Amino acid sequence: VQLQASGGGLVQTGGSLRLSCAASGRTFSSHVMGWFRQVPGKERELVASISGRGASTYYADSVKGRFTISRDNAKNTVYLQMNSLEPEDTAVYYCAESSIPTTSPRFFHSWGRGTQVTVSS
Repeated sequence: VQLQASGGGLVQTGGSLRLSCAASGRTFSSHVMGWFRQVPGKERELVASISGRGASTYYADSVKGRFTISRDNAKNTVYLQMNSLEPEDTAVYYCAESSIPTTSPRFFHSWGRGTQVTVSS
C-alpha cells in the first residue's frame, strides 16, 4: 500500500485546512487510518485515527474539538479537517495505516510522504 498526504500549506492562526491521504491497494477499508504529525527534535505523535468503517475515532487531547477525521472507503481516502489552527499545530503531517486498533506509532505502517502545515501567528 502506498499513501500520499496532501493539502498542507501556510495559514494564519484561526484558519482551516483540509488534509487528504489517498491510498492504493485493495485493503483500505480493513485498516485503521491515522494522522500523525512531527516537528524537528520531537517524536511523531498521533493526532487522530479512524476505524476501518469509520465508526470509531480517536483524537489527541490537543486537537479535540478542532480537528475531524473522516474517510471515504469508496475513494480510498482519509481526511483531516483542521479548524481553529494554532501555531502549535505547525508540523509535517503524515498518514499511515494499522491492522489493529492502536494509538502507538510503532504499529502503523505504509508511511507516505508528509505534507507541511505552517500556522503563522
